[in-house]
Amino acid sequence: MTPLGERIRALRRERGVSQKQMAAAIGVSAAYLSALEHGRRGVPTWSMIQKIIGYFNIIWDDAEELQRLAETSHPRVRIDTSGLSPAATELANLLGESIGRLEEDDIDRIAAMVRAALGRR
Repeated sequence: MTPLGERIRALRRERGVSQKQMAAAIGVSAAYLSALEHGRRGVPTWSMIQKIIGYFNIIWDDAEELQRLAETSHPRVRIDTSGLSPAATELANLLGESIGRLEEDDIDRIAAMVRAALGRR
């Protein structure tokens, strides 16, 4: 499941909406919505994100957060390290090869370290 999929599912559950109901309302199939929630689809288009935001009547910071989640929710990541340092290439390969074997708390710590290095929260 992607961060976007997790958030969509949480929003649906908070509002008591089924995948089928939501899918019909935003003009997609329930199968597409299920695949989006489970990370079997790539990042949705900007217009699809806008439909989801409109469907849940999300405003301001929550809408921006949903858009940010969409941008960071591609289930198949490709990292181009050409022109970067050997250490950057090693890090990208190490993560690519081993991320499935890391514990969730280790993933959270690594993500927090990267965010801190980038000046994010």
